[in-house]
Amino acid sequence: MLLTLNVNNTNTVIALYPLTDGNPGELRMTWRISTRHQQTADEYGILIRNLLQGEGVDSAAITGIIIASVVPPIDWILRQFCERYFKQKPVFIEPGVKTGLPILTDNPSEVGADRVANCVGAFEKYGGPCIVVDFGTATNFDVISRKGEFLGGAIAPGLNISAEALFARAARLPRVEIKKPAKVIGTNTVDNLQIGLFYGHIGLVDSILARMIAELGDDTVCVATGGLANLIAGESKFIKHVDDTLTLEGLRIIYERQSRAQKKPAAGR
Repeated sequence: MLLTLNVNNTNTVIALYPLTDGNPGELRMTWRISTRHQQTADEYGILIRNLLQGEGVDSAAITGIIIASVVPPIDWILRQFCERYFKQKPVFIEPGVKTGLPILTDNPSEVGADRVANCVGAFEKYGGPCIVVDFGTATNFDVISRKGEFLGGAIAPGLNISAEALFARAARLPRVEIKKPAKVIGTNTVDNLQIGLFYGHIGLVDSILARMIAELGDDTVCVATGGLANLIAGESKFIKHVDDTLTLEGLRIIYERQSRAQKKPAAGR
């Protein structure tokens, strides 16, 4: 079985794929847990092992692990728990891994692992040109060329960050639930905040997408993923697909490519 982890600042998404002849099959199960910077390798190991056991999967069945992490301080903890609880050396999305994605930015090494996985998954499924909008802690825009190259993108504050900033900096404004408002002209403070946050973020997303599409071409496909994708994407003028497992699929594909790359030297002997 292949274990994939998408480790973001707020949440970690874990997925399980069966492995047949070393190649991952269809997605079997996903879990979403909080990313805790103080969590130890033992705590990660026990939690994930218990999740697997709940699905009837023994730790010994895990024969491959791939991780996309944008939280460098806990990477060594993730390595520890993989080696201690699963006896596996994990593949991290980092320079040297065969992703199959040419990165045409000023400094390719600074591109987040989740963005790489998103682009690999999106080009494989939707082709190019393509824009992935990842609604997470930040809202990322990842741009893929017609040839499958990562051209760059944009990063904006995520919807939850914006809401927390208002609550933290304005003494009389309450913390509110992030949801689609029932109306556009608010008649109380909670309404006002929800309208501004929700439609303000849609305006931000569509404004950036409109300018990117003008550069890429009208045949550009826009795909949404991330925890808030289903909430926002339906109101966008440009987003046509919501793909909750896009990052995980990208990780699966990268694992396959890396495995093939590692087998080639042996085959040539």
